[in-house]
Amino acid sequence: MKPQLRIDWATHAAAKHACENWHYSRCVPAGKLVKVGAWEGGKFIGVVMFGRGATPNLGKPYGLAQDQCVELVRIALTDHAAPVSRIVAVAIRFIKKTNPGLRLIVSFADQSQGHHGGIYQAGNWTYNGHGQPANFYMVRGKLTHPRSIGAKGLVQNLSGARQIDPNATMVTVPGKHRYLLALDDAMRAQIAPLAKPYPKRAKDQAASFPDALGGETPTRALQIYEAA
Repeated sequence: MKPQLRIDWATHAAAKHACENWHYSRCVPAGKLVKVGAWEGGKFIGVVMFGRGATPNLGKPYGLAQDQCVELVRIALTDHAAPVSRIVAVAIRFIKKTNPGLRLIVSFADQSQGHHGGIYQAGNWTYNGHGQPANFYMVRGKLTHPRSIGAKGLVQNLSGARQIDPNATMVTVPGKHRYLLALDDAMRAQIAPLAKPYPKRAKDQAASFPDALGGETPTRALQIYEAA
């Protein structure tokens, strides 16, 4: 018998543990976050995190107010039995129930990490194309967003990056794939004309969910579950 999948709010400590151990970025996203934890058979297996994204205008292209649209900003999981698309779907059902005014979820698949959005395709999300290429900086061996350089009080260019690492270089990364998930019939009809053909897999996405520490349960008891 497969372990039972359970979903509930996760603490910051649990989310931090999952992101630092089970996500390729090794960090918690910036900004105000909604952290939804996942457990199988009582074992904590990770988090699905939502936020306002990099801009307060995330929902503006779709005529939505800030509280009607969120971005799925992180999926950080260790070994698990349920498909990732199912874990995400149950987490979305959970936040939809607690936020009835929510109408649209946006998420991005990072081409620079070889991701094409297979998780979203499996969940029947609407593909809406990809963004423009962007300049990042390789600083001390880590791909760094210009905002991270600016956060240190430095100019957001190669000169600023080289104040951190004299050997820093500029790297142009492809735009991220953008996926939309409507949460009501009217929104589904609205975004239907925006749909584009799904992109094909670039490489194995398993690297997004590396094996790491397991067995810890650093959050409280659970309230939503379904048989896995």
